[in-house]
Amino acid sequence: MKTKRYNIPVIVYFVIAASLIAYFFPREGKFLYQFYEGKPWQYGLLTAPNDFPIYKIDDEIKAEKDSVLRRFEPYYRLDQTIEASQVERLRTDYNTTLNQKATPAYMQYIERSLVKLYENGIISPLDLEELKRDHKEKVNLLENNISQSRYISEFFTVKTAYEFIINNRPTNLDRAILQACDINNYLTENITYDKETSDKVREDLIRNISLSSGLVQAGERIVDRGEIVDTHTYNVLRSLKTIHETKTGGNQRQYIIMAGQFILIYSLIMCYWLYLWSFRPKIFHNKRSATFVILCVFMSCILAELCIKHSLFNIYILPLAIVPIVVRTFFDSRTSLFTHMIIVLICALMVPYPLEFILLQTVAGMVVTFSLKDLSQRSQLIRCAIFIFLSYSVLYTALILYQEADFKKINLFMYLFFGINFILLLFTYVLVYILERAFGFVSGITLVELSNTNTSILKKLSETSPGTFQHSLQVSILASEAAAKIGANSQLVRTGALYHDIGKMSNPVFFTENQKNFNPHSQLEYDQSAQIIINHVTEGLKIAEKEKLPKAVTDFIRTHHGYGKAKYFYNSYKNKFPDKKIDETSFTYPGPNPFSKETAILMMADAVEAASRSLTEHTEESIRGLINKIIDGQIADGLLKNAPLTFRDVETIKRVFEEKLKTMYHTRISYPDLKK
Repeated sequence: MKTKRYNIPVIVYFVIAASLIAYFFPREGKFLYQFYEGKPWQYGLLTAPNDFPIYKIDDEIKAEKDSVLRRFEPYYRLDQTIEASQVERLRTDYNTTLNQKATPAYMQYIERSLVKLYENGIISPLDLEELKRDHKEKVNLLENNISQSRYISEFFTVKTAYEFIINNRPTNLDRAILQACDINNYLTENITYDKETSDKVREDLIRNISLSSGLVQAGERIVDRGEIVDTHTYNVLRSLKTIHETKTGGNQRQYIIMAGQFILIYSLIMCYWLYLWSFRPKIFHNKRSATFVILCVFMSCILAELCIKHSLFNIYILPLAIVPIVVRTFFDSRTSLFTHMIIVLICALMVPYPLEFILLQTVAGMVVTFSLKDLSQRSQLIRCAIFIFLSYSVLYTALILYQEADFKKINLFMYLFFGINFILLLFTYVLVYILERAFGFVSGITLVELSNTNTSILKKLSETSPGTFQHSLQVSILASEAAAKIGANSQLVRTGALYHDIGKMSNPVFFTENQKNFNPHSQLEYDQSAQIIINHVTEGLKIAEKEKLPKAVTDFIRTHHGYGKAKYFYNSYKNKFPDKKIDETSFTYPGPNPFSKETAILMMADAVEAASRSLTEHTEESIRGLINKIIDGQIADGLLKNAPLTFRDVETIKRVFEEKLKTMYHTRISYPDLKK
């Protein structure tokens, strides 16, 4: 069963990215300042725009609330009817049964004790335990709706009341007789917790706690540039921010703000979409590349939003210049700068002082463009990061002097932020490696590493197929020089040339450059020999897959012969069997044809270098004639029809090949022997 694959248009990715960015965008009315306790104020003089209270911090309010609750005395209610009912019950029982157990003296003592106990109050043991656990010494006792404060130590429980009667009897009363009177039957709680009154009073006390600790009057100076934001100033600024965000609240206003944010972000993202669609169709139509650049924009904007929304750190610590560096590494300068500008414009919608932000970040993106033409060495990244740090520092200093005309207004902490940004930029070297593995891209760093002849594949090639290795080196010289002349990627061509024939390692003796005195093709049919020669392409792809070579390099392996034929064996077969029908596929390479400037240059360089070895005389005329014959033949056969080369490019490539081959095959003069 085949899995159904959905072809999602690229524009959907842009719409999703724009929607998520807008969704996470700060919703409240934007407060123009970022501030941190203990850090210098980095803006100009700030005065109060109107009267506003200084709100207490949550810890202060919590401390006052705890203090109020500690002093709060809960309310309990005294039920006076219980005393009368229990005394009356005692008298009734005495007249019927107890008079047989005790004399009137016992009756009088028990009644007096009950009256006293009920006046003091009998409380539930659970309520008493809870009061002690809450460290309450006094409660408010409601009697006839009149409250009076009472110590809980005055209260009895049923158990302590019984013990009080037994232990405090007069000496003339017998303990056993008292116990026989079943005093417990007349003891019950007459004090109960009044939850409704207690909750109401408690809420009133908490509600009366003041949320502010002072007032700032309109026009009052709050803070000036360079001053340290102490605790008091921080509370004033925090209160001003709270007032500002409260005023900009409201559902209707929030919906209007949200609509404006969505329109702005969608407009900017669509501009980016139109740029790729109009000028970079290769990126636009390659979903992997399009996803990569969209993620660059999305992740940068989301990090900036989180930083600003939650005041995590200063926005200039965030290394936004990483995006143009990685985009330039994998694509081109114009795309990297345009991507950076879209990010900067979106982030400027939420940062304080957007003009300053746009100025510094735009110049940083320009610095990346002209200082990092190709990331192939760590030193290039360090140099680029230094230039970015200097651009931030110089522009910030110049901007403060232009706006304030005072060196004292310069916030030295800003240079610290720029320094942290510089350190984070150095991690781009590791990030490039991760992105290569995640998206299958190839950078100049990887190409330089792969072109090292000490790599395992190239070292094995030089040992098992020395002739092929020398041929690959010569082809790399021809191809990289030609690529540099027409503006193609010379490093990519050089690396591809070194690996294009690695498939010959499977059967090295079947290739002329590796043969000595014996040619194994002499014992084979022409079609068999052709298949062995053609198989070096598929064998090379197998080796490349095993060694996990980048696709950009394996493209040179599969395209360096295109759909061409193994002409030596094809022509030999036709000459030997002129009347026999030929199976063209037996002599045709699997392809495809070259589809880029770099792969086309390699095809031409490979054929020209191999053919040049068959020349008996390496004169200027013979070399030029050979080059024209080979390349014009490839054009005539349609092998270069998919390559984006102009006629001028082809002529330039021919001229480079001619100059290089003349240098390679230049005959040196023989040195004379010294006469004795």
